[in-house]
Amino acid sequence: MAVLILSLGTNLGNKEQNISTAIDYINQRVGNIVLASQCYASKPWGFVSANNFINAIVVVNTNLQPREVLKITQEIELIMGRNKKTTSEYCDRIIDIDLIDYDNIVLNSTDLILPHPHMHKRDFVLVPLCQIYALWRHPLLKLTAQQLLQTLQEH
Repeated sequence: MAVLILSLGTNLGNKEQNISTAIDYINQRVGNIVLASQCYASKPWGFVSANNFINAIVVVNTNLQPREVLKITQEIELIMGRNKKTTSEYCDRIIDIDLIDYDNIVLNSTDLILPHPHMHKRDFVLVPLCQIYALWRHPLLKLTAQQLLQTLQEH
């Protein structure tokens, strides 16, 4: 059983319902959600939009492998109405599900990078992560979520 951390975000439609629906799909298709943060309101990151986001973090126990999780989370995004996953430019989205960490493994391939390469730069990941798992330790940076958030807030 692996411990998986997922980041959920939405800035279109009924945002609270989008997060709730994504959580339901994750519970059904990925594994058992053992921790879920409260929703966190944030401004768009990496692009300009009039639509603010809400974000959440979930910690999941799963028997799936990382690429299986990636495939299923991308399917969930499509089922929920998301267009193709962003590759070069960020845009508004009904749902975004990012793999933040999978059992503290380090993976750097063309289709998946773990831990998420930008997670330590994003308050919308770190604030909800600290709500539920402040002592999680980044496998490369060797800092806890709380330390990463403190570093981000200082800069």
